[in-house]
Amino acid sequence: MNTTYDNLVFEISKKGRQAFSLPESSIETTDLSEVVPAHLQRETPAELPELSELLVMRHYTALSNKNFGIETGFYPLGSCTMKYNPKINEDIARYSGFANIHPLQPEITAQGALELMYRLEENLKEVTGMDAISLQPAAGAQGEWSGLLIFKAYHEANGEGDQRRKILVPDSAHGTNPASAVVAGFDVVEIKSNQEGRVSVEALKAAIGPDTAGLMLTNPNTLGLFEVDIVEIAEIVHEAGGLLYYDGANANAILGKSTPGEMGFDVVHLNLHKTFSTPHGGGGPGSGPIGVVDYLTDFMPSPRIEKDGDNFKLTYDHPKSIGRVKGYYGNFGVNVRAYAYIRSMGAEGLQQVSEDAVLHANYLKARLEPYFDTPYKSICKHEFVLSGNRQKKLGVRTADIAKRLLDYGFYSPTVYFPLIVEECLMIEPTETEAKETLDAFADALIEIAKDAEENPDQVTGAPFTKSVRRLDEVKAARKPIVIYQRETNEG
Repeated sequence: MNTTYDNLVFEISKKGRQAFSLPESSIETTDLSEVVPAHLQRETPAELPELSELLVMRHYTALSNKNFGIETGFYPLGSCTMKYNPKINEDIARYSGFANIHPLQPEITAQGALELMYRLEENLKEVTGMDAISLQPAAGAQGEWSGLLIFKAYHEANGEGDQRRKILVPDSAHGTNPASAVVAGFDVVEIKSNQEGRVSVEALKAAIGPDTAGLMLTNPNTLGLFEVDIVEIAEIVHEAGGLLYYDGANANAILGKSTPGEMGFDVVHLNLHKTFSTPHGGGGPGSGPIGVVDYLTDFMPSPRIEKDGDNFKLTYDHPKSIGRVKGYYGNFGVNVRAYAYIRSMGAEGLQQVSEDAVLHANYLKARLEPYFDTPYKSICKHEFVLSGNRQKKLGVRTADIAKRLLDYGFYSPTVYFPLIVEECLMIEPTETEAKETLDAFADALIEIAKDAEENPDQVTGAPFTKSVRRLDEVKAARKPIVIYQRETNEG
């Protein structure tokens, strides 16, 4: 094996190699202290790797080839909506007027950007059924937090801030829901699901009361099931004086079919980096706009984008606002990509997105049901859950199944979540995959299920084809080594 492609750049460094030539310095003085203050000067030269341009290119190209991404394989991560990002979105985001803009330049010189954001907000109003949208939040969890701050501001304005301290969260919810509620200063009350995997109306009625600030919910829920009692749920929450929050992580299932506004929600966030196809993962980028109904608009983040005649401006005079929740005006590049996606798809295209996503999920579910336990038999929406309990009895865990999928060239589905499903596999195919891909994925899982019965070592020993086999995941999480320390550089 050529270790040039496997070692770190420091390990393949050789003294005297270089991949650049700097222009001659325009600074005439030889006294560095005249241009760089003494306290900012290094005492010893930086230990930087020394490589030729070719070695740099080969090294990083080899690293990129080891990465898994949507353009190299199927990414069925449930609840993550890892759909393909059309390259036209990237092209438009790289237009110089968008890519080179600065958030501090005068508004009159940024009219195109402000108009795009204004139009995107108008589009998202239609998608959500809300009366106002803010693009500020940088991710779904920050959207949740911002929405819950609006809950708090609303109840405080009504003189009930001290009274309404509890947020109700289903036991199938995304982990960010209770976390965001705690960060926003609320107490969390878990609502149990019924046998069909949906919110138990009886459990909701038993938990709700004058101390309830609101209920956080996504529809369809994290199990991929539509909350058929959503109208009754909204009535229960509102009659108790609470608000209803829509977690938009699963909005890919309802585009053009239903809106949170029609369901009775008061606040919603969307994940533009999921539903509207901008790339995500690895910590970013993201965008989590929030929308509210009319009686909550006064509390929205500030500044806001408004149209003034033929021009667009940012307005700051909003005394009841929860304030700014993100530096500048959100992740602008993500917003550009999302706007390009919406305009290129159109209303009919967005509806087709959801129809195809739901079709793909139900097709996979039907193919895999004979080989895995299926906790919930209902028709699913954009995603569904399986259980590896049948395989666990044979000594094969869901984690083993996930590792074995790597040998087939597939990224694993989400595993062990939601927590209410033992040995859970949560699968979301999205609308962008071809039937051949879905079949190949199903064939791989079926073969793994058969190996669990006939040749379990073939599963428990996986992966066999990767440069790294099984890791000590607990140690990696608790005692990570995130720096490289070089002993010598002789060479």
